[in-house]
Amino acid sequence: MAAGSCLLLLLLPWLVTALHSPPGCKIRITSKGLDLVKQEGLRFVEQELQNITISDLHGKEGQFHYNITQVKVMDLQLASSDLHFQPQQHLVFNISNASISLRFRRQLLYWFFYDIGSINASADGVHIHTVLQLAKDEAGRLKISNMTCDASIARMHAGFSGTLRKVYEFLSTFIVTGMRFLLGQQICPSLEHASLVLLNSLLDTVPVRNYVDEHIGIDYSLLRDPAVSTDTLDLDFKGMFFPRAREDQELENHAVEPVIKETERMVYVAFSEYFFDSAMHAYFQAGVLAIELQGEKVPKDLEVLLRATFFGAIFMQSPAVDAPLRLVLQVSAPPRCIIKPTGTSVSVSAFLNISLVPPGRPAVQLSSMAMETKLSAKVFLQGKALRVQLDLRRFRIYSKQSALESLALFSLQAPLKTLLQLTIMPIINERTKKGVQIPLPEGMDFTKEVVTNHAVRGGMGTAQEPPPAAQGPHPSCWDRAQSHPALC
Repeated sequence: MAAGSCLLLLLLPWLVTALHSPPGCKIRITSKGLDLVKQEGLRFVEQELQNITISDLHGKEGQFHYNITQVKVMDLQLASSDLHFQPQQHLVFNISNASISLRFRRQLLYWFFYDIGSINASADGVHIHTVLQLAKDEAGRLKISNMTCDASIARMHAGFSGTLRKVYEFLSTFIVTGMRFLLGQQICPSLEHASLVLLNSLLDTVPVRNYVDEHIGIDYSLLRDPAVSTDTLDLDFKGMFFPRAREDQELENHAVEPVIKETERMVYVAFSEYFFDSAMHAYFQAGVLAIELQGEKVPKDLEVLLRATFFGAIFMQSPAVDAPLRLVLQVSAPPRCIIKPTGTSVSVSAFLNISLVPPGRPAVQLSSMAMETKLSAKVFLQGKALRVQLDLRRFRIYSKQSALESLALFSLQAPLKTLLQLTIMPIINERTKKGVQIPLPEGMDFTKEVVTNHAVRGGMGTAQEPPPAAQGPHPSCWDRAQSHPALC
């Protein structure tokens, strides 16, 4: 018993870590952001209510026989609606004082009088109260897992015309009562279809695990059910990149969990340093962080400098002194991202091998030097894509073989830095130009992003403010607190 208790105590820290693993990406939707969601929700509600199917109504009351068929919704007036958060995992959607206009075909028999035609009816004071429960499904996707609905109709009127209008109005109670009951019975099933089918199909467009390019993919699965307060909805995404050749590979997240405290804007997105580190780790594992320049691809100025300086003596010692030159630049370890209030940087360690490549003979290595570089990263959002533009800031080289060779390399600092800026950096930025998609549904794009860095725990974020009338979604901000970016 004691051994079992000891084992449980040992496992507790691991269980806590597994249950509360920090996200690489966090998204917060605020009450202001719900205005956009509400418009989309109203579109679904109108679509479903306009397509309501109401059963035919048949009846008899004394000598009055009626047959109501071909009931159609002609018009909807959703006068007042409200969408708000309910703590735990819920969204509450209310429609108040709505009206629904109907038209149906009548067949009426009263004693010896038979009449056919159409009737216009109106259901007024329609109130609909729905509660949607949000949850993470098995695939890590946000879903509406359950819905409760309550609908009521305060009044219903039917307009009759013709010579028997007064008789119809007197006897219409049976028709109106029946139609009110049938219509009320169809509202909630229609909205259940709108929520559990249509809205979930919209949520299906949010990327969970998809490919970024031919080398890597990204996992945006939810780590846990959404956290809902009275003002916000917080979603914790894994935010981990992976090499496509090893899709099951996991990179442990040691970053501090991103924290978003603001609620002024519509949407906030926060990314930890882990988000960017996993991208660079995936590229490193995919073996694409290397470049080779040989022959005519080597800049002439650099080749002349290499042959004329310290390497001149080494060139002369080689029997292949006139052979083409080959430069191989390869990253030696996964680059690391550092987010500070002053900006975002990437530290890269690499080595540069310089060789002669005589035709038809093995390559002759002349030197192997180590390189340490620091790149500044400008992060921005465009539409739904997170993009990064890199610029070379600091650069130094040193020999892995001798201190004397390191001293001789000082003259190569400037030309090699120029080589990186003019040749290597454009290739890297072309690769990052496409960016990676933020996990948002189809039809939602960022329009006025604001990117800021925060210093508390290391992270970055973006935010969106409310758009003008008849304009699309919100902006974004870059938040560094706790190793993450965020939409502010």
